Amino acid sequence: MGDTTVTTLDGRQAAVPDPVAADPGRGLLPRLRTPRRPRFWFEILLIAVSYWTYSLVRNAVPEQKAEALRNADWIWQTEHALGIAVEESVNRAVNSVTWLIIGMNYYYATLHFVVTLGVLVWLYRRHPGRYAATRLVLFATTAVALVGYYLYPLAPPRLMNGGDFIDTVMVHQTWGSMASGDLKHMSNQYAAMPSMHIGWSTWCGLTIFALATVPWVRVLGLLYPALTLVVIVATANHFWLDAVGGVLCLSFGFAVAGVWYGRLPYALPRDVPRRDTDRPRRRPAPEPSTKR
Repeated sequence: MGDTTVTTLDGRQAAVPDPVAADPGRGLLPRLRTPRRPRFWFEILLIAVSYWTYSLVRNAVPEQKAEALRNADWIWQTEHALGIAVEESVNRAVNSVTWLIIGMNYYYATLHFVVTLGVLVWLYRRHPGRYAATRLVLFATTAVALVGYYLYPLAPPRLMNGGDFIDTVMVHQTWGSMASGDLKHMSNQYAAMPSMHIGWSTWCGLTIFALATVPWVRVLGLLYPALTLVVIVATANHFWLDAVGGVLCLSFGFAVAGVWYGRLPYALPRDVPRRDTDRPRRRPAPEPSTKR
């Protein structure tokens, strides 16, 4: 559809933009790709349903114990060949410091969810224009991780046959881990690749580093995924290469968001106008009185 023309009073023709072509927001796809202010009730519902779906699908994947153990042996041998098979040394060294390993057990069980939700809330309140795109990165990362759990079952180091790894949750009887103790039957034990502890924590760290304005907060953002990497290895829940898988999934998430929005989420406007439905309705002005 092109421009239309109108004849002015002096006889000349002037181009008038077509109202549909000039307003890309009238199409469904442009509307979906335009950053908009998130709605609180919708975000709560979306996050709850998405996590429920993620847990349901992840735990419904066949555990395939024999294949998962074979894959773990292959990962361990590959890391030895690469000279990075230090997980067992880290696991035993940290386990010898009781207060440190107990702290890492609780870190593994709680911060994975607490920090991720905290960053989502911060984005919602302080960066509404970037919220949906950054959230899309997280959701796409998690979705492709589910494919990895299905295609490549992997036992964590603590469950390897003949391994000398220490299951730190079992040894120190700490609570909260879905991978050990009484809760292990509620979670797929052979879904270690990729590590979403790394995928989510790196998402948090990059988001904080890119958008925070306080220098020390930005530094903490970068330290968070680094410390998470130490924790997942020290507690024998993941190999180093599981972390690489988590970063690759995150890269996919950023690619999806970049293609959908045309740029990285952090480059989008910080704020967006409120929807018309979000604005309080004004009462009509009273009509002037005709009485004198």
